[in-house]
Amino acid sequence: MTINLFQDPISSYRESDTDDDLDNEIVELERKLAAAKAKRCKHPRSRLEGDSSSSSSSPEQPLLAPNLPNHFHLLLSDSALPLGSFAFSSGLESYLAHGHKSNPYHPHTSFAAFLPLSISSYASTTLPFVLSAHRDLSLSNLVELDDAQDASIICTVGRRASVAQGRALLGIWERSFSQSLPPLGSSVVTAAQRGDLKAFGLLVKRGSSKEIPDASAHLAPLFGAICSVVGLSLQQTAYIFLFGHVKALVSAAVRAGMFGPYQAQKILAGETVQELITEMIKREWRTKVERAGQNVPVMDLWFGRHEVLYSRIFNS
Repeated sequence: MTINLFQDPISSYRESDTDDDLDNEIVELERKLAAAKAKRCKHPRSRLEGDSSSSSSSPEQPLLAPNLPNHFHLLLSDSALPLGSFAFSSGLESYLAHGHKSNPYHPHTSFAAFLPLSISSYASTTLPFVLSAHRDLSLSNLVELDDAQDASIICTVGRRASVAQGRALLGIWERSFSQSLPPLGSSVVTAAQRGDLKAFGLLVKRGSSKEIPDASAHLAPLFGAICSVVGLSLQQTAYIFLFGHVKALVSAAVRAGMFGPYQAQKILAGETVQELITEMIKREWRTKVERAGQNVPVMDLWFGRHEVLYSRIFNS
């Protein structure tokens, strides 16, 4: 038997194979090849080392370019951000003290009861200022918002906490964040936006020695302005701001002995917190700063009574 090495490969197929059969087989092989490539791209080792056989434009390729908003999203939502919130309980310590069993007016105290009140109060008094500063980053608007919030906070303890955390955030911006931004012209950050924040910082420093300062540097307007500069969306800004309050509140509850760290993470990851934050953002989305104010009056009482407690571990 003689074997022809130069035989046409097509002629090696059975005579019974039609063109349709061959086309179907080709389609099936191409489908299997595409599935195998997709598996390879999803493999952990492939994602780390890269796949030289795949095209660089493949949708499975990871996004390796620097992403400024995502980076600052993580920074601003980090519990290690030195705002000083660790020292504040946002009225929780006073709530526990005034809800002692010996007090007939508050026989029951629980974190589950306090959390919705605290989030609602915090959102109604601060979130409109965050959103307004994000929408308009001009120096004049920032000064106006800061002055309006200073006037809207009735409780001295709450005002002091807002200013302390706001000045801490301003210091973080000036010493760290502003120096880490890309050069002008290489991002959406403009010289005017950076200049307005710098000018606001100078106003705060210049007025610190005055009886009536030019600017107090409240947390809410500054948070909205900084988030706008680094490219975070309005919704991201609002969610990070409220979630930061919840994290500080849960941390205070752990240190007050209400529950342990595992229960704290369960609360933070739970649907209740997510739904509360989302509901508050929807409620305050179009609220004007002129209508911002305390909607849980007893919260101001808990804040104000904190300083007269016999013993305390928090500043508020």
